[in-house]
Amino acid sequence: MVSQADPLSATFAALSDPTRRAILARLAQGPATVGELAAPFAISAPAISRHLKVLEHAKLIQRIKEAQWRRCKLEPARLHQAAEWMDQYRQFWEAQFDSLAQFIDTLKETDRPPLGSPV
Repeated sequence: MVSQADPLSATFAALSDPTRRAILARLAQGPATVGELAAPFAISAPAISRHLKVLEHAKLIQRIKEAQWRRCKLEPARLHQAAEWMDQYRQFWEAQFDSLAQFIDTLKETDRPPLGSPV
């Protein structure tokens, strides 16, 4: 399991599994019991429990005990941190795409065939 000293790695490790991403998508609609979260999946209750433990360890969800029920809710702070980290790279790629678009526009203006095109 990923160290708590590196929350970003714990977040991405938790997000690496499609079942955990589906659980987070469900929790984005509102809190749910463990049974409600498990219902759409054809996996065992212990497997769902392990997925929830990973999400809880990464601080992506919080489990709240209400009488005999365990309700889970989304904790968006870590997702926000991951989004901020990825945003740096989104800005880089957008700049690269802008440069490419300018280059293509320059080629169109000069009326030259694109590189690699037969003349």
